[in-house]
Amino acid sequence: YTQPSDEGTPSLAASIVGPAGVWTHISLPLADLGSPAAIQRLNFQERLGGVQPTFYIDDLRLLAESAATSTPTTTPSPTPTATGLSGATATPTVTPTSIGTQPADVTLSVDAAASRKPISPDIYGMNTYLMPGDASAYMQALGVTVRRWGGNATSRYNWKLDVSNTVMDWYFENFKESGGTDLPEESAVNRFVEQNQQAGTESFLTLPMIGYTSKDSTSCAYSIQKYGPQQGNDSQWRPNCGNGILANGQRVPNPDPADTSIPIDTGWVSEWIAYLQNRYGDAANDGIRFYNLDNEPDIWWETHRDVQPTGWKFQEFRDTSIAYAAAIRAADPDAQILGPVVNGWTYYFHGAYDAQRQDWDSPDDRNANGGDPFVVWYLQQMAAYEQANDLRLLDYLDLHYYPQAGVALQPAGNATTQAKRLRSTRSLWDPAYVDESWIAGAGPDGGIVRLIPRMREWVAANYPGTKLAIGEYNWGGLEHINGALTQADVLGIFGREGVDLATLWQPPALDEPGAFAYRIYRNYDGAGGQFGDISIHAASSDQGKLAVYAAQRSSDGGLTIVVINKTGGPLTANLSIANPQSPIPTLRSYRYSAANLAAIETLPEQSVNGNALTATFLANSITILVLPPAQTPLPDRSLFLPQIGR
Repeated sequence: YTQPSDEGTPSLAASIVGPAGVWTHISLPLADLGSPAAIQRLNFQERLGGVQPTFYIDDLRLLAESAATSTPTTTPSPTPTATGLSGATATPTVTPTSIGTQPADVTLSVDAAASRKPISPDIYGMNTYLMPGDASAYMQALGVTVRRWGGNATSRYNWKLDVSNTVMDWYFENFKESGGTDLPEESAVNRFVEQNQQAGTESFLTLPMIGYTSKDSTSCAYSIQKYGPQQGNDSQWRPNCGNGILANGQRVPNPDPADTSIPIDTGWVSEWIAYLQNRYGDAANDGIRFYNLDNEPDIWWETHRDVQPTGWKFQEFRDTSIAYAAAIRAADPDAQILGPVVNGWTYYFHGAYDAQRQDWDSPDDRNANGGDPFVVWYLQQMAAYEQANDLRLLDYLDLHYYPQAGVALQPAGNATTQAKRLRSTRSLWDPAYVDESWIAGAGPDGGIVRLIPRMREWVAANYPGTKLAIGEYNWGGLEHINGALTQADVLGIFGREGVDLATLWQPPALDEPGAFAYRIYRNYDGAGGQFGDISIHAASSDQGKLAVYAAQRSSDGGLTIVVINKTGGPLTANLSIANPQSPIPTLRSYRYSAANLAAIETLPEQSVNGNALTATFLANSITILVLPPAQTPLPDRSLFLPQIGR
């Protein structure tokens, strides 16, 4: 494609293909490029999304059929600026998103009066305790709203001693969570909460209901001296600590929970909440707002097999959940309680007892309890408790979700993997998307996940009023632009589809591409500029190539539109905006792309004629368009929008 200047509007693009290993004469009519009126730059770019072989160009000529000349139809734009990690500006050398009248590849439409619903701020959350550098500064820079203390080790966390157990993740070893000596005041959880309060981030804690907590920082569950040789051991640090699998491949029989742990009950949780309230206040007064009913109890029989070697049955899990949830509600009536916190797709339908035995076709425990999917049954039981006791114990349906197509928790990978990662976000919502994994052949509904609508339907049918949470998720590739595009797509989907809370597992480093996906929504200009909090209608004629999400800010009425180019080439789109509250004379644009992975660029302000425009979006880019707010104050939207948060 061509450009009339270094910063000018790109022409149409034409593909050039030649056989390998030989020189080939190629003649390209300028009409194939849209008959550009002026050419200063001729750009060659691969479009397959991966590394291509070296190619050579020789004897490049521009042949004119006549001597006539014409003037450019576009005016070169000023050089854009870029907002980096510190908020300082620099001069990039890449082409800005251009606004003009080029032929369109995709049509985008936004309607500020349609599909209006609140976007919960709590979808911009993360799971992590350890953060590189200043945790509070990290969360403020990325606009993180909720931070979860979660993961396998939190099930056995002893808040009095600040110790936990690595469980199956690393040889079932007890360990010290932090270097604090004045306990519990200097515990890891206290530091976690204080960092969150400093950043203005809500705290989300996992409360153990597994029945055991770690007794010290030195013990391990499968001592080789006690239980004999095992298939693996911690040869580097604690060679006596095995993996619990004997040389013959069988599990160590009858491990003693007392090797690592002491028993606990609901009183342990009540005492901890009372301590936290005394130190930080209750949920209604800036204390801990969210509590998980433990972490992935569906796989305790594997991850915590040293203390829970047998998977629970439906009724056992219900009774335990009700007991601990009631203890939380009694200790802090305004706290938000989330459950059942199950691991993934299989466990939405099956309980731990059946799953451990792989009773997929004739699940004894599920059938003994009516045959409904586990999550459906769980919601029914929580609803029945409220009806009988006039007390709600479950505020959020919390399901963990990791796409099963080989992309979660993985590096970006090759072009095929990257394309699959971008497609697989459709499993969150799309009724036409068949999952590209084992789910296609093993799951219900022909492998169509449509996770968020499914959650909504389960709640509506079985326990109305329960909010939706995805307490862990990860699409991988956050070190790469591909992961950033995917994460931006996921955040847009969460807002559009009405998720109430979501926390990313394994967040990116501050300077990794994945972090800029958060910045686009939460701090696009380095000064707190945010995507809107009222979702409005936004549609693309090809969401798989050029995704679009739109929202209005209730604070000032400004319209914000996020556009994600998932392809390896520039895309031109016609964008129409219906029912704005006032005329749109100009818009501001901010872009993150593969062309500059170190910063979000601030692009030149653009004029808009009417409520429509044509824009070209760079390859592999995330752009937020910001339209100025109305000149008159907005009405109080609290009169007709549901409340979010407290």
